[in-house]
Amino acid sequence: MNTGTGSIAAAGPVAMLRRIAVSRPAATAGERCEMCAEPLAEKHQHVVDVDSRALMCTCRPCYLLFTDATAHLRYRSVPERYLSFPGFELGSGGWDELEIPVGLAFFFTNSRMGRTVAFYPGPAGATESELPLGAWDTVLASNPAVAVAVPDTEALLIRAPGPERLKADCHLVPIDACYELVGQLRKVWRGFDGGQDARAQLTAFFERVNNRSRPYPGTFSGSVHAGSGPRP
Repeated sequence: MNTGTGSIAAAGPVAMLRRIAVSRPAATAGERCEMCAEPLAEKHQHVVDVDSRALMCTCRPCYLLFTDATAHLRYRSVPERYLSFPGFELGSGGWDELEIPVGLAFFFTNSRMGRTVAFYPGPAGATESELPLGAWDTVLASNPAVAVAVPDTEALLIRAPGPERLKADCHLVPIDACYELVGQLRKVWRGFDGGQDARAQLTAFFERVNNRSRPYPGTFSGSVHAGSGPRP
């Protein structure tokens, strides 16, 4: 005779799964901190994994754990300062010596490699340039104040001289702002130079950068150590 024992045993796990499903918290929509999994606001901060070069979305508490740029840590919080260098010197000949095929690039010090690397935007995203170190050393010698950029987390965003500007335009910006710009340009890039939509995106981006930037108060004579510049 069937006593129903099998049915009761089978019902046990099913009932348990139902209880778990009912009691489990609903998933939170949107991004989460890549360190502690806390929900993130649409506008949040980032940390750089120095080993992999990856940007990690983080909550404020996790971000604050890695703000000491002098500590020997794998992770570095991306600062939020924007600076401009009104006296920046780089003629069209100097830009050509950097061997960058478009009129815009960002430069930052890779601490693991121990040198400056350069990236420029294009239809495939951020493309690394084979930066001639001698040419970059010449730029630094003419503009020693730009050495305030913190390795790995801050970049020098430079526009070359051209029809729209007589001299190069240089800003110190957070590294995540550079990747944000590259991502925006990739979506609209057409042809070799990006096309009209890319130029419009670039103009809007630099308007925001100009509004946030403060002129660097240092002089362009004498050396300046990385990370010694003013903080917001």
